[in-house]
Amino acid sequence: MNWYLQSGRDSDVVLSSRVRLARNIKGIPFTTRCTEKDFKKIFELMKDASYALGYGLKFVPLNDLDKIERDLLVEKHIISPEFAKTRNKYAAILINDEENICITVNEEDHISLQVFASGLELSNLMNLAIEIDQKLEGLVPYSYHKKYGYLTACPTNVGTGLKASVLLHLKALDMTNNIRKVLNIVSNLGVNIRGLYGEGSNIEGDIYQISNNQTLGITEKDIIKNVELITKKIIDKERVARKFLANKNLDLEDRVYRDFGILTNARKISKDEISDLLSSVKLGCDLGIIKELNDKKVAELILYTKSANLQKRVGKNLSLYEEQIERANTVKQIINEDD
Repeated sequence: MNWYLQSGRDSDVVLSSRVRLARNIKGIPFTTRCTEKDFKKIFELMKDASYALGYGLKFVPLNDLDKIERDLLVEKHIISPEFAKTRNKYAAILINDEENICITVNEEDHISLQVFASGLELSNLMNLAIEIDQKLEGLVPYSYHKKYGYLTACPTNVGTGLKASVLLHLKALDMTNNIRKVLNIVSNLGVNIRGLYGEGSNIEGDIYQISNNQTLGITEKDIIKNVELITKKIIDKERVARKFLANKNLDLEDRVYRDFGILTNARKISKDEISDLLSSVKLGCDLGIIKELNDKKVAELILYTKSANLQKRVGKNLSLYEEQIERANTVKQIINEDD
């Protein structure tokens, strides 16, 4: 089972963790200054490196993936929406079957090494990322400065080049009108707060992305420690809000079961509506109110009702109206499937 369908540590609040290392190849300009010849050289170097790198990684040119296949990866948070739209014919990914490792080629930086896990797993992911990074550096020389560390296209990534991020489901903080207060406090503690798909994206389904904003003058371990510490503070605040709501048990049960009723009986459901409904239903499942679902089914509902994954599941391209109908049908199928 792929990582995005599994439960992890603190997965009632933390949906997933990601560690990313931004790297550039020595002697080649940053992507903002690259010629087509430069992009091709990066592409070929990474293609050659993929054979020796191991970890079950396969080299896949992005041009080999159609729009649906690219959007599938976006919806799983494996590649960014911007990278999915790139027209660079030398863009590529190295990815394994489990999809917990993905290295993008010719994105903002020459190389973006990413590892993923469900729940709060930043420390383990950092260890895996560094292990892969050290092996890759033995195959491809990195652009590195003795004083400043790893050099990157964006100055905010210079140093370690490490971005640690988590996706948090903060439904109770929203329901108790405490979400802004909490996020305003943690935004002053060295983290960025984004929407579901990172910078510039909207908040969907009460899901927020938290990541470090400092990479220079700090070690990888300290970055992970700081993000984990802040994440745990947010987890505590969310769980306090959930306890508060649980004290008004009938009101909370009524809210989540009304949304569960709509989810299970609707004949068509829009993309925006499903995010709100699943946010409420996930909260109900995590608090043990809704017993008809388990963690695995909630994860399947969240993933397979997204547009590209839905079309992949039914095996055909859908109009917007057809998509709403198939989304409602897919919800019923997943709920009624045997575990």
